[in-house]
Amino acid sequence: MRILAISDIHGCLNTFKALLRQIKFSKSDHLFLVGDFIDRGPNSKGVIDYIWELQTTGHNITCIKGNHEQMMLDSLVDLQQARRWLHHGGSQTLDSFGVDHLKEVTKKYIRWMQTLPHFAIEEDYIFVHAGLNFDMPNPMEDKNSMLWIRNWYSDVNFNWLGKRIIVHGHTPFKKTSIEEMFSKIDHLQVLDIDAGCCFDYEGLGHLCAVDLTNRALYFEKRD
Repeated sequence: MRILAISDIHGCLNTFKALLRQIKFSKSDHLFLVGDFIDRGPNSKGVIDYIWELQTTGHNITCIKGNHEQMMLDSLVDLQQARRWLHHGGSQTLDSFGVDHLKEVTKKYIRWMQTLPHFAIEEDYIFVHAGLNFDMPNPMEDKNSMLWIRNWYSDVNFNWLGKRIIVHGHTPFKKTSIEEMFSKIDHLQVLDIDAGCCFDYEGLGHLCAVDLTNRALYFEKRD
């Protein structure tokens, strides 16, 4: 069994499918998807539907909540949050569902987002969307930071972390930066795999997968 991870798909269904083909994803693997399935890209609904299809056919996929899923949920009860969400890619998500208003989205998608965990642990890896707040005695108690935190590497408590490695997304990194971080993964004990699939800036525009079992990185350029 391979332990694999991908982050920040952001509605880029075709790129997601191409990356899974590139890594030869199979039912013997365990794939961790660490949040931000939706927004900005053209087919957020299709991304979720495809994940469900793979799970139904026996593929082992663990999905973790990202800040964009949380923004969509918050938008159901907070008008100000709804405006923010639409500005940050929510309008593209609504388009993918073929609706004009969030409350028209089929409830099973909302329920799925509501039940997503904030983190997962497998062997010596902690999977989380944004990172951990090491100002807390127990970083696993701060769920909000798991969705939103940035610039936390200098605060890592290695005594608490032990030999574990944190795999996350949320903050887009250039392909070359991810490769450099990956080359030092045992020393740094953190790896950001958000290659900015939905962005057009130089060095971004890729979806990244990491094979933690065989220590390999894969990148798929957004189509």
